[in-house]
Amino acid sequence: MTHEAGIPLGIRFRLLSDSPQDSAAQVVNDVVVGDYRDLDTLRAFARGCDVITFDHEHVPAEHLRALEADGVPVRPGPDALVHAQDKGVMRARLDALGIPCPRHRIVSDPADVAAFAAEGDGFPVVLKTVRGGYDGKGVWVVRSAEEAAEPFKAGVAVLAEEKVDFVRELAANVVRSPHGQAVAYPVVESRQVDGVCDTVIAPAPGLDEELALRAEQMALTIAKELGVIGHLAVELFQTRDGRILVNELAMRPHNSGHWTMDGAVTSQFANHVRAVLDLPLGDPRPRAKWTVMANVLGGDYPDMYSAYLHCMARDPQLKIHMYGKDVKPGRKVGHVNTYGDDLDDVLERARHAAGYLRGTITE
Repeated sequence: MTHEAGIPLGIRFRLLSDSPQDSAAQVVNDVVVGDYRDLDTLRAFARGCDVITFDHEHVPAEHLRALEADGVPVRPGPDALVHAQDKGVMRARLDALGIPCPRHRIVSDPADVAAFAAEGDGFPVVLKTVRGGYDGKGVWVVRSAEEAAEPFKAGVAVLAEEKVDFVRELAANVVRSPHGQAVAYPVVESRQVDGVCDTVIAPAPGLDEELALRAEQMALTIAKELGVIGHLAVELFQTRDGRILVNELAMRPHNSGHWTMDGAVTSQFANHVRAVLDLPLGDPRPRAKWTVMANVLGGDYPDMYSAYLHCMARDPQLKIHMYGKDVKPGRKVGHVNTYGDDLDDVLERARHAAGYLRGTITE
């Protein structure tokens, strides 16, 4: 999708891919198959590249610093990216900036988890491995010290957080360029199922204007203070007592911003490309009153051609984006976008299409 955004500008991409079957490898012309964890591979790949950017946060920071030392621009740079790679580093930095977060600290063993729980409102508490987790992986909700043993088996530091009593999850998406220009998209509501994003509503319905502005300003402050170049997604909790707390950071185009492909004047992908190349950023305003993104998760697939016939005939305004991924249960293999003036109608259209493409709805 980032490649697609660069095509109208005549931008050529080189892709370092795990395999020829990866989504981007199916559309980018210049593909190098290799391991992003190997420095020699990265150096060979980077030769001739004007700038390096990412679709995930897992490239080792020390390798990125080596590329920078070689004179290759890396955006976002390793000093920013580490805050999306390591939840402990992220929490410490946000604390220093005065950004509100759930109560937290690094814990050493199950007994320490029990002590952390006792310092607050008791169990349950949330445990996270500081590195490597996403889409609910590397995250545990534990209700006793006995349940707390599993996270420590990963061999990395474990972060304990209070289990936040929240009304809903929000996301604030911003983009920042090297010379400091920044834009903010409307704050969205993100609805999760089994730890995986299911639906995004833009803008978040019923969100107080003051709270929305506070969330946008918080995301812009984080982007500036952490030196983020490109797209930043700030995942948030809206609490029952009217606060917003930072849950996670992602420094790349993000699932909570996929609605912008069809619902904003300039998509997150187009603005990420512009930012990485230090071009003027595009207008982030929405095109419609409501836009809904619904993820298509892997399931028992029907014949895709028949599914397209049904969905496109039923809703001529529907936008379908499939990723060319192998289907696995629960895996994000595509998404749909719908838009309009009636939120209930827009939601129903998105859910029906996503369910039909998954095979859970058959009429």
